[in-house]
Amino acid sequence: MEFLILSAAAGGAGGSAFFVQLFPLLLIFVVFYLFLIRPQQKRAKEHEAKINAVQKNDEVVTAGGLMGKVTKVADDYVEVEIAPNVRVKAVKSTIANVQSRSAKAAND
Repeated sequence: MEFLILSAAAGGAGGSAFFVQLFPLLLIFVVFYLFLIRPQQKRAKEHEAKINAVQKNDEVVTAGGLMGKVTKVADDYVEVEIAPNVRVKAVKSTIANVQSRSAKAAND
């Protein structure tokens, strides 16, 4: 008889034990979201906004490491002057960094 009472009590506590075991996994997911996923999404949105705002005379750095000045902007492409009278056509998504021509240099 005691066995039946103990097993019934253990069965009732099984539901709460499940949530106790699930809590650390939920906590890990929340920590990953707050410290890894959300900041990465924020940086990606900022980068996309920078790329979409590229204008003529902005200085850009491509993913391949080429630095130059934007001379023409199209929907998916930009024309970048990497040396005097040397222009290349680059896909907008390959631009790694954009520095506005009007931005003041750090050492000025």
